[in-house]
Amino acid sequence: MPEKSISKAPNSWVKGVYQDRDKPAQIRFSNISAAKAVADAIRTSLGPKGMDKMVQPAGIHPTIISESFQKALEKGVEVLNGIAQPVELSDRESLLNSATTALSSKVVSQYASLLAPMSVDAVMNVIDPATATSVNLRDIKIVRKLGGTIDDCELVNGLVLTQRVVNTGVSRVEKAKIGLIQFCLSAPKTDMESQIVVSDYAQMDRVLREERAYILNLVKQIKKAGCNVLLIQKSILRDALSDLALHFLNKMKIMVIKDIEREDIEFICKTLGIKPVAHVDQFTPDMLGTAELAEEIRLNGSGKLIKITGCANPGKTVSIVVRGSNKLVMEEAERSIHDALCVIRCLVKKRALIAGGGAPEIELALRLTDYSRTLSGMEAYCVRAFADALEVIPSTLAENAGLNPISTVTELRNRHAQGEKTAGINVRKGGISNILEELVVQPLLVSLSALTLATETVRSILKIDDVVNAR
Repeated sequence: MPEKSISKAPNSWVKGVYQDRDKPAQIRFSNISAAKAVADAIRTSLGPKGMDKMVQPAGIHPTIISESFQKALEKGVEVLNGIAQPVELSDRESLLNSATTALSSKVVSQYASLLAPMSVDAVMNVIDPATATSVNLRDIKIVRKLGGTIDDCELVNGLVLTQRVVNTGVSRVEKAKIGLIQFCLSAPKTDMESQIVVSDYAQMDRVLREERAYILNLVKQIKKAGCNVLLIQKSILRDALSDLALHFLNKMKIMVIKDIEREDIEFICKTLGIKPVAHVDQFTPDMLGTAELAEEIRLNGSGKLIKITGCANPGKTVSIVVRGSNKLVMEEAERSIHDALCVIRCLVKKRALIAGGGAPEIELALRLTDYSRTLSGMEAYCVRAFADALEVIPSTLAENAGLNPISTVTELRNRHAQGEKTAGINVRKGGISNILEELVVQPLLVSLSALTLATETVRSILKIDDVVNAR
């Protein structure tokens, strides 16, 4: 039988390895469209959006675009470093201005005068300003408690727990000796499922006596170590605290707080300077922490909180209590505080500030346009496209403020061309002004990260020329 001939179409290779020469370009454009859609979706939040219109279908090879963008990025980083102002962590005013700027776009912006100092103090309390190069935000515990208003938010140098004191008779302990146990104060269970049949009352009494003696022995060892505040980790095996154990602890005037979550253990130990105890034999005085006061307090609005303050060997941690009249307001306040903490962390990592209000983006656009004139061919075109794309930031800022984007950006461009490097969009006054005088500032690291990450994203998209379905 004669073999079938293989037709060789212009867009296919033998064996069908490459069916369509246009496919890589189509894949790139579909990825670019997806990226632009994402950028448009987040545009109102003014994120690292400036890259959504960089790539235009102009017939330039992706490698040239990618390399040109890398050049533009390197020049952009140089420009940003040049217009930044160094800041010291001892300059509290600058830190407050940065935190306030971060809070200004939030629903809770009217509380910035309370939340900004709280965020600055929280970060400063958990680092050594002389040596710190970053901030571990896990050292700042945000505790949410429904009720009250945002005015009731507070910073606590110590430990705050949302659990309730189990034995209400002991709700305040001065000169607290605090222990954290990970074993259960209840009768032991057998290793396998079993049924015990008790045939008469004498045997039943013996079982109860043994259980009572076992639990009393545990509680006596806790008391002997000098503990008067006991934290009990939540157990999934059996009851972490039996009623009988609670009765004995109450008699011995030991404050009991149970249901401590496993993920909170590390923070609690660091804050109080204690170690968790896994077995009663290890419950010794050196495993305890000391604090001036442990008390359950009633809050404005509703509910109670436990505060442990005046720790003798405190770790560098703080707690922020976030209040709100409803869940939505409280969660928004928590997100806003987190954003402000991240801004201060940026300043710890890179101690420099730049103006906000679209000023750095316009300055970058102008300087990169000038830079593109020193290049030739397609490189110049690509760097110019990079520069033009940066104008999306001030344009969106103007649009969100209800201003005319075209006239605002044009005026902003002119002001920067005349050498006003800190001219930016003043959202409150609805026009262009020296944005540094308005104290609208942001960490240099924010702009550097946005520019770098956005460029890396675009370069990654340009490198994708096919999509392989994973089986």
